[in-house]
Amino acid sequence: MKKNKQAIIAYINSLKGYEGYVQFSDRPIEDIWTQRGDVNIDAKDGFVYEAHLYNGSDSISIKQVNDVWLVDETKDIPLTDTEIFVGINNLKVKMAQIWEAKEDPLCEGMKVKKLTKVVFAGFEKGERQ
Repeated sequence: MKKNKQAIIAYINSLKGYEGYVQFSDRPIEDIWTQRGDVNIDAKDGFVYEAHLYNGSDSISIKQVNDVWLVDETKDIPLTDTEIFVGINNLKVKMAQIWEAKEDPLCEGMKVKKLTKVVFAGFEKGERQ
């Protein structure tokens, strides 16, 4: 879904029970929630550049593109295939890979699992390295 500047702030501030971060255009990443809770941001002078949020089952990715914000909501994230990366402030960021079985003409039409998306799946507890 697409949103404008005011709508994206209202949308983010309406989220309850999420962990993650919001990156603004005019400052370093300061809005980080390592524990699930209510998300509350203040836009100040900048705009949301990107955000990744997770509530235990659903992942939200927000990207600013030109004059709109693209919101990708992925529901019921399977956590069977995750990778841990070290992020800002040495936080351990968990990313989940989403695989779907799709017919592959190179495999005589048999279904083959293909990577369709990689999404934010929260922070690894004991967050810091």
